[in-house]
Amino acid sequence: MTAQLHLGLIGDNIARSRSPLLHQLAGKQNGVKVRYDRLIPRDMGQDFDAVFAACAAGDFRGVNITYPYKEAVTAKLAIPDPLVQAIGAVNTVLFEVDGPQGHNTDHTGFIAAYRGARRDKAPGAVCLIGAGGVGRAIAFALLALEAAEIRLVDRDAAKAETLADDLRRAGPAAAIQVHADAGTAAQGAAGLINCTPIGMVGYGGTPLPAEAMAGAEWAFDAVYTPVDTRFLQDAGAAGLDVISGYELFIWQGVHAWAHFAGLPLDVAALRASLLTEEEEPA
Repeated sequence: MTAQLHLGLIGDNIARSRSPLLHQLAGKQNGVKVRYDRLIPRDMGQDFDAVFAACAAGDFRGVNITYPYKEAVTAKLAIPDPLVQAIGAVNTVLFEVDGPQGHNTDHTGFIAAYRGARRDKAPGAVCLIGAGGVGRAIAFALLALEAAEIRLVDRDAAKAETLADDLRRAGPAAAIQVHADAGTAAQGAAGLINCTPIGMVGYGGTPLPAEAMAGAEWAFDAVYTPVDTRFLQDAGAAGLDVISGYELFIWQGVHAWAHFAGLPLDVAALRASLLTEEEEPA
């Protein structure tokens, strides 16, 4: 058994991330001491490339990657899974003897979160706001969940069109559309998804007006700091089934731990510990 594991998270605006605690608790279940560093390039006076290179050259077993680096990191990696190659975004990196390898546990994590909340209910037509790294992972997850239609919205129209083309190649059974306006895309949709940083600590507001949620069935917000975003508050007030970004946080972390350590987890115990225990200092 590994006595110590050095992990980290590279991203912006991650001071309140609970990933360090999650992996420390996962280690504690298995008798493994985990050091998990927050690595914020601008606070370190370095760019992403320099921070990643230092991790690769150091004693890190692996790192998680978050906003806004999930797509950029792919050029630095071998990606063994063709599906993750198609997604074009990575949130989990392992430093192997023959070089860094990329995985995507946002994709598998969202599927687990959706099934946990809605069981076998079909997603229906889904309005997905945000075509960046997490948006790409969740869009491909919607294909796996057999969404009838995926309506993409992003401030960068070219990014949304590129994702639409990739989805059409991967899953021709679903209808894929690109919309310029989230309110229009939400009309008649069963599912509403936020994959932008809007609503996160430091990025106030909501990506969708509350009145645009009328008639939908469910909503998911990839943001989990705070857990109860305005987007989800509005969805709950409108009577929608709400899936918190905290569920994605849990499951992507559980699946990342499997890559990092290959050791089992009692997920129920992990959830309970996250509510009562404090993060250990690095």
